[in-house]
Amino acid sequence: MRCVIARFPFELTKNGVLEAMKGIKPEPAVGECVIIGRRTYPVKQVGQVITRQDRRDFSAGEVLRAMAQLGFTCPTPARTASPVPEDRTIEHASALLGAPAPTAA
Repeated sequence: MRCVIARFPFELTKNGVLEAMKGIKPEPAVGECVIIGRRTYPVKQVGQVITRQDRRDFSAGEVLRAMAQLGFTCPTPARTASPVPEDRTIEHASALLGAPAPTAA
C-alpha cells in the first residue's frame, strides 16, 4: 500500500511492518499506540522504524492512518474523567476548611 508520511511516499505492507518491528523492544506506550503482533508500540516509535526518519518529522496521525489501513489495531488512549465544575470545587474546598472560628469580643 502506498502512503505518504512526512511528505515522502512509502510502499508499506503488513508483512514488511511486521518484519521491520521484529526484535524491536517497545518503549512505554503513552498516548497513541499500535498493536503489532502481541506487542504494543508507541506510534511514533513505529513511524521512526519504518520510515527511518526523525520522530519530529511526522505526526502520529499520519502513522496511525497508515497502520489502520494495513489492518493493525490502533486502540484509542483512555480519556481522563471530565473536570469537576468550578462551583463544586469551591464547595468542596469550603467543606474541607470548615466553618470560620468564632471571634472573641
